[in-house]
Amino acid sequence: MKRATLDALTRESAAPRIRALDRASGEERLIDPFSDETPLGLAARAAARADTSGEIEIDGRTWFLEVHNPPLELVLVGAVHIAQPLAKMARLAGYAVRVIDPRAAFATEARFPGVRLHQGWPDEILAAFPLGSRSALVVLAHDPKIDDPALEAALASPAFYVGALGSKKTHAARLERLSARGFDPATLARIRGPVGLAIGARSPAEIALSILAQMTQTLRT
Repeated sequence: MKRATLDALTRESAAPRIRALDRASGEERLIDPFSDETPLGLAARAAARADTSGEIEIDGRTWFLEVHNPPLELVLVGAVHIAQPLAKMARLAGYAVRVIDPRAAFATEARFPGVRLHQGWPDEILAAFPLGSRSALVVLAHDPKIDDPALEAALASPAFYVGALGSKKTHAARLERLSARGFDPATLARIRGPVGLAIGARSPAEIALSILAQMTQTLRT
C-alpha cells in the first residue's frame, strides 16, 4: 500500500473507503463508495455494503477491492424495556451500542451492562458525538421531547438507518411535527415507522429482533 493511501485511510477513518488495486499494473485508487458512480465505484459500494473484500473484473481489468469500513454503531434513544434486548442482540451482531436518555433512573449500568450510556438530551449528545454513515438510530422513548430532537439530528446525518417505535397513528403525528419543522416528505421517508419488520412481534425481545432484522436488511441491500 502506498504511503499516501495509508495516510488517507488513517485520516478518513470515520467514513467507508475502498482501496482498489489493479494487480497487473499496480495502479491504486482510494474510492468513496457512496459518491463514486463509475462502474468501479458501484462495485466498491457493493463490497462496502457486504463488508467483503475481493476481486472484480471491469472493462478487462482485474481489481482487488479492499474494504475499509468504520465499525457499525447503533444509537438507542430511550432506555426502555425494548432497548435492553436490542442492545444485547446488536452487540452480538457486531454493533457498538450507545444509549441516550436524560432520565438517569432509566440509563443505568445495571440495566445496560457494558453499553456506553449518555444521561443527557439527544440533540446535545448527537451534536457532540455525531452519527456517521455506518450508524443506525432508533428512538424508543415515546416522548416527543426526547424522540423528536434525536430524529432531527439523524435526518440531518448520513446514518444508514433511522427507526421510530410507535403505532401508525403515533408515527403520523410524529411526521406532522417534523414536517412543521421543515422536513420534506422525501427526507421523512427515511424514518422506518412503525419500526421493524412486520413479523407479528409482541414481546420486547421479538420487537428487538424485528428491528435488528430491518437494520440488517437496510445495511446489506
